[in-house]
Amino acid sequence: MLIAQITDLHIRPRGKPAYRVSETNALSERALDVVARLSPRPDLLVITGDLTDCGLPEEYALLRTMLDGLGISVLLVPGNHDRRETLTAGLTLDSRQVLDGGFVQFVADCGPMRLIGLDTLLPGKSAGALCPTRLAFLDKALSEADGKPVAIFMHHPPFDCGIRHMDAIRLLDGAEEFAAIVARHTNIERILCGHHHRPIVTRFAGTIAQIAPSVTHAVTLDLSEASPSTFHMEPPAYLLHSFREGAGFVTHTAFVERSPGPYPFVLDADYPGSH
Repeated sequence: MLIAQITDLHIRPRGKPAYRVSETNALSERALDVVARLSPRPDLLVITGDLTDCGLPEEYALLRTMLDGLGISVLLVPGNHDRRETLTAGLTLDSRQVLDGGFVQFVADCGPMRLIGLDTLLPGKSAGALCPTRLAFLDKALSEADGKPVAIFMHHPPFDCGIRHMDAIRLLDGAEEFAAIVARHTNIERILCGHHHRPIVTRFAGTIAQIAPSVTHAVTLDLSEASPSTFHMEPPAYLLHSFREGAGFVTHTAFVERSPGPYPFVLDADYPGSH
């Protein structure tokens, strides 16, 4: 089972960069093209929120054009830059997406794994939330997993990372209840998030929580007490999750941009290991 995860595309109306700097449409299209050409080909692509920058119909129309020609099944959850109604009206959604209660979520049994997508969007706010309805959805999906390994996908991370202005807008409402549910289910392999535009990993409620880097711009790595809200144009990247019987769940960080190579490892005659 091979799952590609991209996040924080921030698609804009044609000709408008995000924050007047980041050419998010071109960057996102390039990332999707790279994912589509991977070999072996991913079984699934999961997008963990902020599909668009402002949730406009034109933005979703542009993204739909990119996704409909991808040739890979796509599951997604919204981020704080999205609008649920415009998203569901503007995109072709997979049959495994669950729209009950107006939330955009999913449950997908893929080979040996169960994948759960949570909607953490709180309209009008940058921080995320999980209300009792969404927490009940998660608990039910976990209880019905029949012991399968589970990966949970969501936009807002449920933990502090030390970048102060991002910690202020992580998952806030419902975070303690979420942690309690996660702690009760020992078959959760990963909690996989977006939002922070940086690769970050921690232990959380007995499992591993991981934030994917963005395929567009990166939040500045600044762990000072008063870190300003800024971004850099670092090399865009995505996560590639592999699950194999016996090996378990293994995650690779892959860069979108091509680099020089590949070069063969030609060992020097003085190499002290075995040839």
